[in-house]
Amino acid sequence: MIPAQFEYVAPSTVEEAVAALAAAGEDAKVLAGGQSLLPVLRMRLADPGTVVDLGRIAELRGVREDGDALVIGAMTTHHDVLRDPLVQQHAKLLALTTRTVADPQVRHRGTLGGSLAHADPAGDLPAPALVLDAEMVLVGPSGRRVVPAAEFFVDYFTTALEPDELLVEVRTPKWTGWSAHYEKFNRVAQAWSIVGVAAAVRVSGGTIAEARIGLTNMGPTPIRARGVEEALVGQPATAEAVRAAARHATEGTSPAADASADVDYREHLAEVLTGRAVLAAAGG
Repeated sequence: MIPAQFEYVAPSTVEEAVAALAAAGEDAKVLAGGQSLLPVLRMRLADPGTVVDLGRIAELRGVREDGDALVIGAMTTHHDVLRDPLVQQHAKLLALTTRTVADPQVRHRGTLGGSLAHADPAGDLPAPALVLDAEMVLVGPSGRRVVPAAEFFVDYFTTALEPDELLVEVRTPKWTGWSAHYEKFNRVAQAWSIVGVAAAVRVSGGTIAEARIGLTNMGPTPIRARGVEEALVGQPATAEAVRAAARHATEGTSPAADASADVDYREHLAEVLTGRAVLAAAGG
């Protein structure tokens, strides 16, 4: 199918992009990697009057350090994120999760910021952003503001972004020395997650000192599995202890039933995958 007609704008700076969004009003869509927007346009599920393409804005790409923080430009591709040495060192969970996103072709075009702003409940990257206490840096006509990941994801495909704002950076503390793993279940290769679990743990002397667990597709937004985190602290990094803690995985969740899985199946997957993710992260 062919998209409906729209105006195309390709700014070269963030300021120009914000001005283009402000001029278009709510009748605009932002094109980042295009891996989610283009299919929607082709199926005419979206009919924007203006599409603002961020592909020419060089300042939105790349990874850098800023003191105790790691800063990733919103237009940095998945391919570049998972191969960046700073991400590997300070935010390993993000690199491991990005490796599971779709296929190499999509990872070469799709972007971190585009994925987070799309806010698909089955998308893999929001959960690690939540686990890593990421902050989203937004820029609009009123200036710059920073929104924690816990407040950025609002509902299905809905974020704290205003229509005239751009996500320009993702900032995360340095989680150097933490072990991590992302475990997902999908029916076919490269498909969306039916359920995914992002786990980051710090093990000391064979005991789990700290744990942070995020769930994918167990509600309209990514969810921290707080019950699992609390149950893991102080426990040995053994299969028995981890599986006992994983029984708390469904607490506070609200999974949906759809063509891929019913609620009971998703709850079962959340418990099993949480155990696997924590054991893999802890080296068990």
